[in-house]
Amino acid sequence: MYNELLDVVDRDDVVIAQQPRSIIHANRLRHRAVHILVFNDQGQLFLQKRSMKKDLNKGLWDTSAAGHVDAGESYASCAPRELQEELGVTVESLEGLFKLEPSSDLGMEFIQVYRCRHDGPFSLAADEIDEGCWLNPAILDTRVAMNDPALTLTFKIIWQQFRNIAN
Repeated sequence: MYNELLDVVDRDDVVIAQQPRSIIHANRLRHRAVHILVFNDQGQLFLQKRSMKKDLNKGLWDTSAAGHVDAGESYASCAPRELQEELGVTVESLEGLFKLEPSSDLGMEFIQVYRCRHDGPFSLAADEIDEGCWLNPAILDTRVAMNDPALTLTFKIIWQQFRNIAN
């Protein structure tokens, strides 16, 4: 996981090189990631609690599923792969919502955000996720507005952008 090969991209998200994940993170190089928001039929969002084994944001609550786009992979092929790897599910439709520009707050990642519907059950990847839960959007609004330290900064940024386009 920590030495997976990723594309390094320029400010226009054009691939300029490939490097191991550890080098990319150590040198704060621009790279790509996906985050998926999984909603159930009641409109609740599934959040994952990141494993304490992770190198970044361990034990914090994050988007339903997320991951780096591998070298040579597209955002569109990465998203269903991450859903399968982390939650053990396949969905018929993934809706592309928006793309965030890399910044220090986002770990220098271009992040393509997707949304889908699934009611579970999920088979959580033990090395990635310690637990998961469904939350109502209004509760998430409050937690994000209060800058809840139990949520990843990336999730808070994604949720604020999502609510801006959803309203």
